[in-house]
Amino acid sequence: MYAIVDIAGQQFKVEKDQKIFVNRLNIEAGKTINFDKVLLLDNNGKVDVGQPIVKGVSIVAKVLDHIKGDKVIVFKKKRRKGYKVKNGFRASLTSIEIKKIELNSTKKTVKVSSETKSAVKKPAVKKPVAKKPAVKKPVAKKPAVKKPVAKKPVAKKPVAKKPAVKKPVAKKS
Repeated sequence: MYAIVDIAGQQFKVEKDQKIFVNRLNIEAGKTINFDKVLLLDNNGKVDVGQPIVKGVSIVAKVLDHIKGDKVIVFKKKRRKGYKVKNGFRASLTSIEIKKIELNSTKKTVKVSSETKSAVKKPAVKKPVAKKPAVKKPVAKKPAVKKPVAKKPVAKKPVAKKPAVKKPVAKKS
């Protein structure tokens, strides 16, 4: 028997007497905790899939210890820029042991008669909404566009070149 359960925003596949690490929980070590968000339950081949959770099923777990995970190195670099940053962190984790998967017999099966099925399947008929007639706005007149006046070409002046001046080279003795 196993179940898929949502613990602190993450999904885990759990079985009886299994030890797992989850994100830090605010519960003291040695205490028990119940998880009610069971998404799937496999009971010896009979699979119950929740919509979104399976009702009447809970997971009982015991908090063993609060620990820190392995160090993760975060290294950033931009080549040819001289930019290097090295950071690291250790995740805070809680070690828990699954004690049992409880199946409560409070499952209520609702029988639906054929009369209610037909009433449920038919969608409600919507009344058409009356559309308002479109109101045309008056179009504003645009001012007349003036044509640019053609400019006369300007004659280019010749550029006088400066004579090159040579500097005397000092001799090494």
